[in-house]
Amino acid sequence: MKEFKRLLVVLFLLVFTAVMASCNLGKTTEESRKSMIQSVHPHPTAIEDKNKNNHEKAEKIKKEVESLPEIYDVAVLKGEGDVLVAYKVKHMQRFRMKKIEKALKKRLESKFSDETFVVSSDYKIFIEAIELKQKIKEKKISKDEAEKRLQKIIKFQKELT
Repeated sequence: MKEFKRLLVVLFLLVFTAVMASCNLGKTTEESRKSMIQSVHPHPTAIEDKNKNNHEKAEKIKKEVESLPEIYDVAVLKGEGDVLVAYKVKHMQRFRMKKIEKALKKRLESKFSDETFVVSSDYKIFIEAIELKQKIKEKKISKDEAEKRLQKIIKFQKELT
């Protein structure tokens, strides 16, 4: 009986350690953790907000993406030269994700021809965008650092494709 209890305690500790190591809860923000479970509808963010037009354009881009019936949540980050559009696709539309991504990019490029778009339905990209947006909102990151982080996210997305 003692051996069984020891084995049970050891097994519990191993499972607990593995779960805690894989969670990384200390690195994520409250909003990004919430986005894993539900729609968060984050406000679009323009990294360079000297020009109010950038924020308005990010808002228009978000409304355009949300108008698609296949998409239920979207995060828009507008940098100096690129616009990151990370979105979630409704469950029954997941089989058409590549087609949706291609159509969305084409639609955005035709409507906003002066912008360069990086679109992604990848969940990791969505979470990274939410976290960057939150750091910008809380002023925990400078504009230059935010732009560098955005470029890293974009580079990561391009590596995935």
